Amino acid sequence: MTFKKITGKIHLWLGLSSGLVVLLLGITGCILAFELEIRSFTEPFRNVKTENRPVLPPASLKAIAEKHLASKIALGIEYPGEGKAAVAAYYDESHYELVFMNPYSGELLKHKNMNTDFFRIILDGHFYLWLPHNIGQPVAASATLVFLLMMITGLVLWWPKNKAARKQRFSIRWNVRWRRKNYDLHNVLGFYMTWVAIFLAITGLVFGFQWFAKSVYFISSGGEKMVEHQHPVSDTTRQKQVTDMADRLWQQHAAAVKKDESIGVYFAALASDPVEIVVNHRPGTYYNSDFFHYDQYSGKKLKAAGSWDGKFSEAKLADKIARMNYDIHVGAVLGLPGKLLAFFASLIAASLPVTGFLIWRGRRKKNKTGKVRIQIV
Repeated sequence: MTFKKITGKIHLWLGLSSGLVVLLLGITGCILAFELEIRSFTEPFRNVKTENRPVLPPASLKAIAEKHLASKIALGIEYPGEGKAAVAAYYDESHYELVFMNPYSGELLKHKNMNTDFFRIILDGHFYLWLPHNIGQPVAASATLVFLLMMITGLVLWWPKNKAARKQRFSIRWNVRWRRKNYDLHNVLGFYMTWVAIFLAITGLVFGFQWFAKSVYFISSGGEKMVEHQHPVSDTTRQKQVTDMADRLWQQHAAAVKKDESIGVYFAALASDPVEIVVNHRPGTYYNSDFFHYDQYSGKKLKAAGSWDGKFSEAKLADKIARMNYDIHVGAVLGLPGKLLAFFASLIAASLPVTGFLIWRGRRKKNKTGKVRIQIV
């Protein structure tokens, strides 16, 4: 048996074993690529009229939000930028809710249970296949790893044996029988999709497997070990009730935040927790954010362990790549062109199990009827 035939067998069985999961991941990935744009049309409560007066400080918005939150606890307040509603958040392992408020008046605009939010449900399907997380996550990650191997074997199978066949491998012939057309859809679209989807698969595996995330960090850092993210702790020996520390720290940073940037304040929930300030220089993405941590009693600046600390512009290459992972995964790192690439790559990826299954079924039928099967190369 030749190398190409062995590769074909591997490609076939990998496809049959992971096809349904890849189909689900591809469809949900298409939807998530344009989450921000869809929300901007369907959720008008995220916008407010700009007023010529100061916005309310975090402590004031926190008190208002906690009257509406089912948990009665606001973990943080985000100011997404000029003309945007302030957002208070609470989340734990089983519950997630947001309160949208007018940042100038504190008026309630929307109290949203994110457990029933459409995009949260889609995200749950994309990462966990709507299964218990300890079951769905490794299944989705394993299917993504299989898909990555399939792209590699697919490129081997795509490569033609001669120059004459090479030209037609770059285009779909529409004036042929549907079996041949389906074959072209699988091979030609698969070839073009692979060069984008390989990044989607790698970034997906970073979420899926710790060993893979650590390997990417090791390679991108030139041999350094990835440090798990860990918040610093406040000095509880100097414990003293300071009611406005979050407001003070917010004021220190807010003066330098531009109108199209966002700033978030995350309160200290426990006696040892820090106050965290996050400045996002490119709202709509996550990577270009600066993370600052402070002692909740003294206001002293603290250093967190891991990639999510300090300014993005000053981070090491490996830490920048770690921060960019989600935005690469959905294409947002390249703006609208990147999202379009991610959308079409996900759409084509979702089609490949279908077209591949039809190729396999067609060949099985030919073999059963005793007809001579023509090998397409």
